[in-house]
Amino acid sequence: MIFKRVGDSRPYPDHGYVQKQWSEIPPVQVRLDQLTTTKSTLDLNNLLEDDSTFYGDLFAHVVAWRGELYLEDGLHRALRAALQQRQTLHARVLELH
Repeated sequence: MIFKRVGDSRPYPDHGYVQKQWSEIPPVQVRLDQLTTTKSTLDLNNLLEDDSTFYGDLFAHVVAWRGELYLEDGLHRALRAALQQRQTLHARVLELH
């Protein structure tokens, strides 16, 4: 199994973070098998594009809430890592309390 669970929603409260705030969080390595996705579908064009991070963050966005890690943004990055047989992903982790 690639992820801990595949979800289709964000069970945590709205954090209101914008790209600038996310960019201030230093990236860390996160194990793929500890992540719960917040999307259950993926656009294959995003997965296969060479420049898919051109307009976005280079790192995935993960929300830590109630002892769980939720992959909010970067599903295509996580799947690329899995396809390359990597078990970790560099992500910015926002701790919600």
